Amino acid sequence: MANFVDQAVIYCGSGKGGAGCASMRREKFIEFGGPNGGDGGKGGDVIFIGNPDVTTLQDVRLHKHQKAKPGQAGMGENKTGKQGEDKIIPMPLGTIVTNADTGEFLFEILDETPYVLLTGGRGGLGNTHFKTSRNQAPRYCQPGEPGEEMDVELELRVLADVGLVGFPNAGKSTLIATVSAARPKIADYPFTTLVPNLGVVPLPGFRTFVIADIPGLIENAHLGVGLGDQFLRHVQRTKVLAFLLDSTEFAEHTPEEAFKILMEVLEGFAPELAAKKRIILLSKTDAIHPDINIEEMIAEFKEKGEELYPISSATRKGMDKIMERLYQIVQEEAVAEKEKVIAEKRKVAADMKKAYAERQEAAAEAQRAYIERQKAAVEKLEAEAEKSESDEKPDSDE
Repeated sequence: MANFVDQAVIYCGSGKGGAGCASMRREKFIEFGGPNGGDGGKGGDVIFIGNPDVTTLQDVRLHKHQKAKPGQAGMGENKTGKQGEDKIIPMPLGTIVTNADTGEFLFEILDETPYVLLTGGRGGLGNTHFKTSRNQAPRYCQPGEPGEEMDVELELRVLADVGLVGFPNAGKSTLIATVSAARPKIADYPFTTLVPNLGVVPLPGFRTFVIADIPGLIENAHLGVGLGDQFLRHVQRTKVLAFLLDSTEFAEHTPEEAFKILMEVLEGFAPELAAKKRIILLSKTDAIHPDINIEEMIAEFKEKGEELYPISSATRKGMDKIMERLYQIVQEEAVAEKEKVIAEKRKVAADMKKAYAERQEAAAEAQRAYIERQKAAVEKLEAEAEKSESDEKPDSDE
């Protein structure tokens, strides 16, 4: 993870279609063989596909030009050219793809489903297609269609259920190393963690969730101080935030001050982060500051509507309880998210049903109006016919 890259801008181009062929059939004993030019092959597509084994955008940043192969030109004897080879680009899961020129969101890679970014050009038609009764030996064929091209901006956001947020040396790396098989760098100086680390937390009953160690934040990080907002984007995808507050006497801020500053940083970066479900972990309670009363602090945070749990990664105090609580919240958020998706789908279905009913009503209204116009036209014709008959009828006096 030393070369962790989570942003890149690359150029992508699909392959040009192969040109059609203009040729004539020339064989012994066969006169007027006619055209037999084949079609050109289709150009290759540019395809993005998620790969769980790829963890950064380092490879695509080093290869900024990604271009598919062009299609082969058509040949005589009605031979179609070979299709151009597709350019398949493996991407880490969690990559957001946008148009670098317009900023338009294109798609998000969350699984191993392939996404066709650019379609190759169509191959040109050979002169066989242009044979007619008046032009039985056409010398014309189509050129291949050009491929598409685009500058693409890639942004990686790690896929994790829980994001650990805290000041440097708050104990995030130690916690993730304690509860999972991840082995991040751990040391007694600030900014030990320079890249996000992911760990899978195993629980009894074959239950798991993914936890992310986000590099330490400091005051005004959203304004570019320290590591700045370089890794804050990874917090946006998590379902739950776990704030780690250092409880030792060596901490730069008190737990209350640290929580306030961290909330200001998150709100300054993206206001929706403040609405995420969160819990607070009072870390390093095995070496807690003598002036801190855990029960009073729990009650104080509870009055503010916050959950606070004392833990110690060194002694594993409270770790099992907090992991179960995090798993419970993750499941609740997953259910809520699923219900939200279902509600959105139902809303879309209801809107479509309503629009269909409105179209049906408009069609019925148009049909009624048409019938009324037809009826009025018939009545007008009948009136004109009666008037014509009355004008043609001779007077009785004559």
